[in-house]
Amino acid sequence: MHVTPLPGLAIVGGGPAGLMAAEAARAEGVDVDLFDAMGSVGRKVLIAGKGGLNLTHSEGFESFVGRYGGRSASVRRWLEAFGADDLRQWARGLGIETFVGSSGRVFPSDLKAAPLLRGWVRRLREQGVRFHLRHRWTGFGEGGALRFDTPEGPRSFRAGATVLALGGGSWPQLGSDGAWAPMLADAGFDVAPLQPANCGFDAGWSEHFASRHAGAPLKPVRLALGWESPLRWRQGECVATATGLEGSLVYALSAALRERITQHGEALLLADLVPGRDVARLARDLARPRNGRSLSEHLRRQAGLSGAKAGLLRECLPAEVLNGEPAGLAAAIKALPIRLTAARPIAEAISSAGGLRLEALDDDLMVRDHPGLFAAGEMLDWEAPTGGYLLTACHASGLLAGRAAARWLARGGDGSVGGQRLGVG
Repeated sequence: MHVTPLPGLAIVGGGPAGLMAAEAARAEGVDVDLFDAMGSVGRKVLIAGKGGLNLTHSEGFESFVGRYGGRSASVRRWLEAFGADDLRQWARGLGIETFVGSSGRVFPSDLKAAPLLRGWVRRLREQGVRFHLRHRWTGFGEGGALRFDTPEGPRSFRAGATVLALGGGSWPQLGSDGAWAPMLADAGFDVAPLQPANCGFDAGWSEHFASRHAGAPLKPVRLALGWESPLRWRQGECVATATGLEGSLVYALSAALRERITQHGEALLLADLVPGRDVARLARDLARPRNGRSLSEHLRRQAGLSGAKAGLLRECLPAEVLNGEPAGLAAAIKALPIRLTAARPIAEAISSAGGLRLEALDDDLMVRDHPGLFAAGEMLDWEAPTGGYLLTACHASGLLAGRAAARWLARGGDGSVGGQRLGVG
């Protein structure tokens, strides 16, 4: 197959990391060709913007960095180059003002993603970035050429350097289908299996509970991981689904829950259904005479429990506790045991964990064994909760990879991208 030479940098993937890599490389004067499998770029950003695009978070730097768990040390370097304040300033350069919400999350003033994305793509085109849409990457050819399926048939390109920004495995209908992971693994790259992150979990509800309460919010509640000592309670809200639980409070715990299920087959989640009262006060309230009222009415009057919360109590507690001593019932309400058995499929997740391991990359996000090949964004092996942390790190890693690729080209990179080692047939 004929291989079309490209004058500078090729970027594969048109999400935030790929677009930021393009902008960073163009700022260094490098020619950039950007390829994406879809008919337009940034589709996942548009979907995220339907509820108000959460760009970043306003909390302090150390707390912010801590959100990346075991990858905090690596992500710290990215954020030192391009952090939350830099992202807000960058948005302002596109004419998008931002504000801090009551939760500390940062949003565009109009709560929309489309104006920011349109302005960004327009600016990139004006800067000279060449977009190649409906080009689905199918792997490396001879000598590290980039192979694509296109509307005109298979095509191959070879650039001086390459940034892969192929996204994770969530939202496959938007292009992030994770198809690259087995291709890279088969080519000898160190790839951790993709797993769901910021996802819901199955709890094996009864048909009775699921049919009555699926889709019902549970708020406010506190959740804790049942195997931790001491317990660390987190307050927020979640949603009962037909199979289990999802929502922002569950997403914040998803990495720990997923790993616990992997290791032990299930994870014990504790739910405090009445976070505004301590257990002693709740026990006193429940000890008040029923005066002939049903248990459901007594719980509603004395504990404020009704609807999905009351249903969850009946779902998870044996009858002897429900109808037992007030002190025992109060303790159960304050630490209701919910057994989770599986994470929901990755296609339903907000983001994914796993991917190209950071240990296989140098500090510039270049693959150690393949000079001239860089990677950025969600396809790398890191994860973070929702709240603006995902987008911020994707932008930051893209900027780092784009700048580093430009510097590598300026030093005279030979464009081989690892040569024959990348061939996959």
